[in-house]
Amino acid sequence: MTNHFCKFCTFYLLPQESMTAPATTSRRILLNELTNRSVRVPTGFSEDGIPRPTSEYFGINTLGVRQLRDKLPKDVYASLAASIRHGKKLDLAIAPVVAQVIKEWAISRGVTHFTHWFQPQTGLTAEKHDAFFAFDDDRQPMESFTGSQLIQSEPDASSFPSGGLRATWEARGYTAWNPASPVFIAESTGARTLCIPSVFIGYNGEALDEMTPLLRSSDILSEKSIELLELLGDRGVQRVHTTLGPEQEYFLIDRGLFGMRPDLVMGGRTLVGAPPPRGQQLEDHYFGGIPERVQGCISEVEFELYKLGVPITTRHNEVAPSQFEMAPYFEETDLAVDHNQLVMATMRRVALRHGLQAVLHEKPFAGINGSGKHCNWSMSVTADSADLDGLNLLKPGKTPHQNVRFLVFLAAVLKAVHKHAGLLRAGIATTGNEHRLGANEAPPAIISVFMGDMLTRMIEEIADGKASGNAEQQMIKLGVSKLPEIQRDNTDRNRTSPFAFTGQKFEYRAVGSSQSIAFPITLLNAAVADAIGEITHALRETLKKTKSVDDAVLKVVSEAFKESAPVRFEGNNYAEEWIKEAKKRGLPNIRSTPDALKELISKQSRTLLTKLGVLTTEELDSRYQVRVERYVKDMLIELHTMREMVDTMIMPAAYAYLGELSHAASQSKSAGIAVIPQITTANQVGELVQELQEHREDLSDVIARAEAMHDDPAKQADLLTSEGADTMAEVRKACDALELLVGDSYWPLPKYREMLFPV
Repeated sequence: MTNHFCKFCTFYLLPQESMTAPATTSRRILLNELTNRSVRVPTGFSEDGIPRPTSEYFGINTLGVRQLRDKLPKDVYASLAASIRHGKKLDLAIAPVVAQVIKEWAISRGVTHFTHWFQPQTGLTAEKHDAFFAFDDDRQPMESFTGSQLIQSEPDASSFPSGGLRATWEARGYTAWNPASPVFIAESTGARTLCIPSVFIGYNGEALDEMTPLLRSSDILSEKSIELLELLGDRGVQRVHTTLGPEQEYFLIDRGLFGMRPDLVMGGRTLVGAPPPRGQQLEDHYFGGIPERVQGCISEVEFELYKLGVPITTRHNEVAPSQFEMAPYFEETDLAVDHNQLVMATMRRVALRHGLQAVLHEKPFAGINGSGKHCNWSMSVTADSADLDGLNLLKPGKTPHQNVRFLVFLAAVLKAVHKHAGLLRAGIATTGNEHRLGANEAPPAIISVFMGDMLTRMIEEIADGKASGNAEQQMIKLGVSKLPEIQRDNTDRNRTSPFAFTGQKFEYRAVGSSQSIAFPITLLNAAVADAIGEITHALRETLKKTKSVDDAVLKVVSEAFKESAPVRFEGNNYAEEWIKEAKKRGLPNIRSTPDALKELISKQSRTLLTKLGVLTTEELDSRYQVRVERYVKDMLIELHTMREMVDTMIMPAAYAYLGELSHAASQSKSAGIAVIPQITTANQVGELVQELQEHREDLSDVIARAEAMHDDPAKQADLLTSEGADTMAEVRKACDALELLVGDSYWPLPKYREMLFPV
């Protein structure tokens, strides 16, 4: 037997019988199986094949304040409802009665365990289950659940990231029930667990979770808003709360194909993968018919969510192939945050039943659209007065006073986004979102606001002071006294804007699809609260010179509109011209996650968040440290995964194909064939292999240098976001070129065309 040597490889090629491609590969076997895979028919929400009305089972696994009305004594219910309505602490005296009712309801539903369900700084949820099971004084088994167990638990949970707030050996971490969010029953493989939505705090009251700062930001926003409303003459307001409707984008791909991709398994995105001839350019997937297998999965996800009281109202195909979206009806923000966590968890779990994998990464596939989480945010009033209760502060009214109120809160939001654009950018800074923002399908890293033509004209006229006379005359001249209700059709919808007014609300489009929305909304609430406080102060000062509140408001609003003018942009946020224009306007364009995270600990951000009591200095530093460390960990996982894939999958495939080409060329030459085309292809593959080997060594070098900096995560992050990302891009370029040259039967990884266009 003759051995052959390839000049591009550091090993000898084996004889023909060892080098020919196998008749079948694992990938091809799986693809053959996929063509015969049956569709799972969802069960449980239909009778005789006819689905039951959603209203029949909506919320059956939840016990909120409305459901408790008929189960609690009137005085206990009144106390509980008041604490929720006004955002105040629960009266501990009623805890035993509430706990007894919750226990009886849960046991009647087959529940055996309970848990305080909380949201640590991992972006996910956490739970530790305890049984209702206990012994009475005679050592007889019984079900037990006390008021203290409902209100508080001590799970320790010392291994969660804390960014230096506590050491691992400082084990005491406490969870406390948030009664504004209903308790619910989680069902899994026959087991049923009572989940008690909770906050997670340290021994000295430090916020160790994502929910505690959110609740604080809601409180300060309410306080500042009530103060401004009273100055406007709107009295009797008990609370102002924000509402949120987070749209969730995601991909669904076959579980088998997902499992054959180490990059998807380890990091949620493909680190290599050549673009297929057909991507999303035909625009045939968007709003198209939902594939049958996917429809079964989504229907079952919705069924599980409806039982949990999550008000999903929309489902559709998104722009990219195999990309979808679901969206809920808006709710109070802390409840919406809880529900979005349930959406992501339920989607991941139910998809597996259908042989699918829900991929929530912001940019799982290069060259096609990534996924976001568009957060529809507004402000609503709780008041004794029927005229004010339920009022949306970002909705124009039918009287001059109502529209003055609308304008002043609109001005506050614009002022907030302009002044704290860097902080808002920090709130959406994640490893995944770094690949999505500005990628010609998502809002850019520049934070700007879209208002629509009609409101923009009105704002600019007010800012320019074109009207004269008193407030009523100005409003009549500007058309503000009878401002029409702003619907989506009036404001249009700028899909390129990171923060767009879409009629009665703002759509915060820049939030990443896999993120917990608690942190970005916390920062938005804080920024708006700060702006409302500044406007209130300016209004008080102006009222010293004029007795008319409306006159004073328009003067203050005019100044706020002028000040925040740079942040308003009505054009195409994807255009290069906007990047240049934004720079002229002084707007920050922060592309990398490490640079964006530094905005968290800037002097302005520290002053804002500590002054308002949203985060202490130590808590703010911890958020920065946790997020930088997470970025480093994510990047190192990707670097190690990419190197492993190159070493164990891509290089061996290329070597094997080179061997086949070399043998075929040798055989052709021996046979006296004049034209041997395999040589050209072999040289192309060989050159790419050589290039890949060089970049692979660069990859190892970056990994080694980054890991040597383990004592300084900030320096690690800076290295990884520059050299690490650049090296990965070079490795990917070589791998993708090889994928397009190496024989299909040799390639071990599922390709884009197979994952995104299921048969």
